[in-house]
Amino acid sequence: MSRIVIVSNRVVSPGQAAQAGGVAVAIADTLIKRNGLWFGWSGSVEAEVTHEAQIEDSDDGCILATLPITTEEYQGYYLGYANSVIWPVFHNRVDLAQFEAGYYALYQEVNRRFAEALKPLLMPDDLIWVHDYHFVALAKSLRSIGVQNRIGFFLHIPFPPAQSFLAVPEHIELARALAQYDLIGLQTTTDVGNMINYLEHGAHGRLLPDGRIRVAERVVEIASFPVGIDLEPFSAPAHVARTVPAQAAESIHRIIGVDRLDYTKGLPQKFRGFSRFLQHHEGYRNRVVLTQIAAPSRESVEAYSDIRKELESLSGAINGSYGALDWVPINYINRSMTRLELAAAYRSASVGLVTPLRDGMNLVAKEYVAAQDPADPGVLILSRFAGAAEQMAEALIVNPYNIDEIAEAIHTALEMTLDERCERHKRLFAKISAGDADHWSSAFLERLARNDENHHAALPEVGHGPDIRRALRHLGAA
Repeated sequence: MSRIVIVSNRVVSPGQAAQAGGVAVAIADTLIKRNGLWFGWSGSVEAEVTHEAQIEDSDDGCILATLPITTEEYQGYYLGYANSVIWPVFHNRVDLAQFEAGYYALYQEVNRRFAEALKPLLMPDDLIWVHDYHFVALAKSLRSIGVQNRIGFFLHIPFPPAQSFLAVPEHIELARALAQYDLIGLQTTTDVGNMINYLEHGAHGRLLPDGRIRVAERVVEIASFPVGIDLEPFSAPAHVARTVPAQAAESIHRIIGVDRLDYTKGLPQKFRGFSRFLQHHEGYRNRVVLTQIAAPSRESVEAYSDIRKELESLSGAINGSYGALDWVPINYINRSMTRLELAAAYRSASVGLVTPLRDGMNLVAKEYVAAQDPADPGVLILSRFAGAAEQMAEALIVNPYNIDEIAEAIHTALEMTLDERCERHKRLFAKISAGDADHWSSAFLERLARNDENHHAALPEVGHGPDIRRALRHLGAA
């Protein structure tokens, strides 16, 4: 059996990954089950360039290999190209991208240096699985120094419509870098359709009969692999003992929101939607609390400090308008929490309010469902622009830009009968159970492990492959 080598921006001990959240949790859950090598940035920023990875064994049986980055790289590669160009564009916020800043050279350089540090650690039959937008160019750098292993790439954030991606000055270079992977995994069929559409019409790619696409003399397979969660930490009874909202009374309904502090998460719209709910449904005043957990994120980027100031102002204004001596409508928590704390918070909430403006998947939606009591579950309200909405149609699906729709969804959720809540939860839980973290990683790695002969035997001989047909049909292109 081939060893798994996972590459990601941040590397932490699998035991600490739950606190890190996001991509780290999904990777750690995979590595705990399949001992392998986890390679990437140590999180350290240093003055001098380091070319050799530091190696350590984790308590979970994995090997961790890390490199620091320099202060200049942190500004230009991480805060710069990755988070001020790729992140906003991929979330369809071209207006926030800093194209003119000249960050791309450092992005390429960090990808090249990390590839050179990884090569000596590789075995000939290793399967390499690269994660997320920080390392789009890693396979190209590995190929340029002779690495022939099968390399897969998984994008945890959305892939944008072709017109947005075409705005990136280096879009052709990025397309050629993507083509160096053997398999690209995306969260949804919409993302697959967007990438195929761009590669065909923006990068002169050509779809092949088996569903792969040829770009710059390389053939790559693209498919959707919706990321899942490990249900046990959220659904085990010992982990989700019911907690009462801080404002005491059992009669108070808690609405829970858990998001990184990021402009893509729709937090101002969520607060305004909750305010509109209180305005239109006076009978729920003193009976409902919105608990919003918003962990800080990239605070040195101007757009992130702006969103924090806006939320502090909004929560203060709403609490000032509707609050009373014994009731504060919004409980705004600006820090991260452990899995155990989150499980208890989810379990105590009558409503899970997940309303990003754009999100690759959004695992909070799945965590909330996993933590519910099947005999008396809460109701999930979910943005139609979260990748999870493609799987979780039994949630109350809303347009996060429409605060009246958010307000009415909150009212619908709170008024929903027990029978309907139980039926919706049953169907949602079945879906997230069938598509958990182990299923996600196994499906991707099994597809990546196919050799060329097996690949051609497994896919249709004529017509585009099933993932491509479904994605193009979803976009109205087939």
